[in-house]
Amino acid sequence: MRVLVTGSRGFVGKNLVVRFGELPGFEVLCFDRENAFFTLAEKVRHADAVVHLAGENRPKDVDDFGRGNAELTKALCAAVQASGRKIPLVLASSMQVYLPNPYGRSKLMAEQAVEQLTSTTGNPAVIYRLPNVFGKWCKPNYNSVVATFCHSIAHDLPLQINDPSTQLRLVYVDDLVSEFLRALNSMADGVSWGEVVPEYAITLGELAAQIEAFKNCRTTLVSEFVGTGLVRALYSTYVSYLPPSKFVYDLPRYGDDRGVFVEMLKTADSGQFSYFTVHPGVTRGDHYHHSKTEKFLVIKGSARFDFRNIVTDESYDVFTSGEVPQVVETVPGWAHNITNVGEDELVVMLWANEIYDKAVPDTIACKV
Repeated sequence: MRVLVTGSRGFVGKNLVVRFGELPGFEVLCFDRENAFFTLAEKVRHADAVVHLAGENRPKDVDDFGRGNAELTKALCAAVQASGRKIPLVLASSMQVYLPNPYGRSKLMAEQAVEQLTSTTGNPAVIYRLPNVFGKWCKPNYNSVVATFCHSIAHDLPLQINDPSTQLRLVYVDDLVSEFLRALNSMADGVSWGEVVPEYAITLGELAAQIEAFKNCRTTLVSEFVGTGLVRALYSTYVSYLPPSKFVYDLPRYGDDRGVFVEMLKTADSGQFSYFTVHPGVTRGDHYHHSKTEKFLVIKGSARFDFRNIVTDESYDVFTSGEVPQVVETVPGWAHNITNVGEDELVVMLWANEIYDKAVPDTIACKV
């Protein structure tokens, strides 16, 4: 499928063009501000489908709303009709069609041009009235508050929030791109109205606080819940605004004559990740826990884990090395230690099911 993407160098356009490039069976024709207006019809003649993203958001001249949104869409529809073919068309419109402002009126006129095309020719088309779209490559200080907040916080700039209670409706650009691809592969004749799911809701104050929390993770080491939903999408967006100089950050490092201990990541409800080293012949540990559990993975070197049940005196030992990926678990009520039985430094990855709390360490010294 040869797909014409108008506004191909804009925020959504960049994401869509990249996704097309990842998929077999697609060729992209691009139309953006650098292309002469008269080339649009020629590109349409070579297209099997069109995703119309081009438009004006914040022009210097208010009349450019009409030219960039309504007139361009009318010209696009005329070119589709002149081709004599049914060319599936996706139109990115806006929720602002409901508002009596120049931008909203121009987007409504663009929708009407597409509806006229479909009623005259039966050409398949899907119109999306989009709320705020956010994600990587969106221009800050332009038309996305998410981009502005992410850029400002990532670059240690102040935020300006007039009303923290203002509600936002958001869709994530990856979800939007996936929906466009779905529509292109299942479009029926005539006009239909598309919907991007999921759609998220958040206030300006909540948005700012969440992005600030992402920044603070580097200090507290406690991760936000970044695995699903809106927080996942916001976190991916936030880190995309980090300058290269901030791709790296330091971690606390604790050392003594046994080796070093470094905490990497903590979670609110699933423990923390660390690593430590042990010098040859040195033993670390000699304690037990009542409730805390741990998983050890030897990355480098050779180790012996010794265990003793503090009630029955039953003992057990385990030998493991970096040559064989094995997890050794500590069990509540069993004293345990780890000894470097090799000739090289021992490097061990550690997960504990809870964040270490000096006030309630649940770590009782006890020789194995």
